[in-house]
Amino acid sequence: MPRVLILGGTTEASRLAAAMAARGLPAILSYAGRTAAPRAQPVPVRTGGFGGAKGLAAYLRAEGIGQVIDATHPFAARISANAVAACAAAGVPLLALERPAWVPGPGDRWTRVADIAAAVAALDMAPRRVFLAIGRQTLAPFAIHPHHYLLRLVDPPDGLPLPDCTVEIARGPFDPATDRALMERHRIDLIVAKNAGGAGAEAKLIAARALGLPVILIDRPALPPRDTVATVEEVLSRLHADLGV
Repeated sequence: MPRVLILGGTTEASRLAAAMAARGLPAILSYAGRTAAPRAQPVPVRTGGFGGAKGLAAYLRAEGIGQVIDATHPFAARISANAVAACAAAGVPLLALERPAWVPGPGDRWTRVADIAAAVAALDMAPRRVFLAIGRQTLAPFAIHPHHYLLRLVDPPDGLPLPDCTVEIARGPFDPATDRALMERHRIDLIVAKNAGGAGAEAKLIAARALGLPVILIDRPALPPRDTVATVEEVLSRLHADLGV
């Protein structure tokens, strides 16, 4: 049976790996390596980059990969674009497992912006207590503001570019009651978040709605056209149809 490479780092990627292992299907789960201690997985795991699109294409050929599933974070634009190019070059089918984006509901106070720079611009200079729920890769631009930032990270940071911040170490998925308590404890005035989609990270938006807090929500980056499904079950169905596994 052809091996499947899962580009991971999300809850959905872990669920897919578990489902494939339960069915005895050969899979490799790839991590970028940004988390110090990722969860144990029931399939072989590789960690680290591939060396761009050319490196990924070479890996696919060398390892005899028959299918790639891109189950990375919706904001992992570089690896997703590399996967499109690499699969085209190596002649390997690519299927993206992409969470549906969040949409506003009654009571939501969202300001949607295009990117990190627009999110920084949307913050005024009056000091506020901001839940900066964007991970740790793009924090530096927010240092121009005099706000106190709450960060929730998976691993303790070695250093941060923000002069005034509090760090909570926690691993999702989260629930609305816990997130509401977190925001109340830190007296949060506003949230900045990426539109990652998915149930596990939506808790902060549900809590913000209950508390009447405004949210600056960053839109997803544009990606090259690709074949996309929304659930693990759809991936398994496609693998069965396309690969006979």
